[in-house]
Amino acid sequence: MGIKLYYTTVTASREVKSQQAEVMRILESKSIKYELIDISVGGDVRDEMRSKSGNPTAIPPQIFNEDQYCGNYEMFSEAVEADTVEQFLKIA
Repeated sequence: MGIKLYYTTVTASREVKSQQAEVMRILESKSIKYELIDISVGGDVRDEMRSKSGNPTAIPPQIFNEDQYCGNYEMFSEAVEADTVEQFLKIA
């Protein structure tokens, strides 16, 4: 599967929870299949997400196409506004 969404099931941040939910909702509404990767299962998964994104302080949600970094929530949201989600996800 191509699209990978790094997210967390353990967070006190309402903002992170709502951003994750919105990304999932939009992907599902566009019938785009994606794999969920929960960073709360261990620090190594979180470190992998941060390493792949090139940001040592990255927080979920972070979106990838396989190992190619697509962006974070803000970048995804901009792509939704511009109707360029497929290009953003590198599937166009």
